Amino acid sequence: MLDLGIVIVNYRTCNLLRECLRSVYESRGDFSFQVCVVDNCSQDGSCAMVGEEFPQVRLIESEVNGGYAYANNLGLRAFNFVQTSESVQQCREKLSESTPRYALLLNPDTLLPPSTLQEMLDFMEAHPEAGVAGPRLVLADGSLDLACRRSFPSPEVAFYRMVGLSKLFPKSRRFGRYNLTCLDPDEVTEVDSVMGAFMLVRAEALEHVGLLDESFFMYGEDLDWAYRIKKAGWKVYYNPQVTVLHYKRAASRHSRKASYEFYRAMHIFYRKHYAATTPFWLHWLVLGGIVLRGGLAVLFSRLFQGSKDEQFSEAVG
Repeated sequence: MLDLGIVIVNYRTCNLLRECLRSVYESRGDFSFQVCVVDNCSQDGSCAMVGEEFPQVRLIESEVNGGYAYANNLGLRAFNFVQTSESVQQCREKLSESTPRYALLLNPDTLLPPSTLQEMLDFMEAHPEAGVAGPRLVLADGSLDLACRRSFPSPEVAFYRMVGLSKLFPKSRRFGRYNLTCLDPDEVTEVDSVMGAFMLVRAEALEHVGLLDESFFMYGEDLDWAYRIKKAGWKVYYNPQVTVLHYKRAASRHSRKASYEFYRAMHIFYRKHYAATTPFWLHWLVLGGIVLRGGLAVLFSRLFQGSKDEQFSEAVG
């Protein structure tokens, strides 16, 4: 049985994708893996590059840009991951010989040290209760990518974020839960979610809860997946003993599309997991906050970027 199936979703990141694939194939360790690149209709030469320089990659050329969750699901299905709607034990017993023991969602804007994959697989083997794990992600300047370990955005946690308390009191265990800035970044920790830029998932957990929710276009789908996996009884771990470089594209930071999709994802996640149990008064306060913050973010991005929105070229989780 294959140990690891790696899915990389690409959208106009040809050069970053090349370097990412090089780092993957320079991995060292006693494990087997295959890579599936799903191209989200890039039309920038990415597919030709993969075909010429990495013929061992399984390449899926999507005819539409259906978003991050949609494209990842294409890759996961290519590895024969499906939802069985059965118990964990039945999932374990019925895993196809062609289905990897683990799935890895990996962004093309990451670079892996040679020992990364082996060390993360070893971590999962040492923690059989883990359904998901992610490494420490660091930015190009060496700082921690705060999104690599997160709490679920419950109404309370989201409120602290929206009003700025999480930034004012980052070390507070009450206010600093959004990006878990209250925790030691050097300690292995059970968390609510890790980031879809590097998200290692056990096959039994994946088949137990199913694939990513495609109602999320970008942002939020990794949180939703982790929520469903934890609800099914698995644990999610942040493992800082492994460090991965994560480039984040500055072009998307102020994009209207990125801003819109971020708050749209927040709305979907809230509606799906919290709305039914939220008091009436708080429900409308949450919705109003999402609309207000989302509208301001889109307006700011319009003023900041203007016509450059058309240059937005990254669909990541």
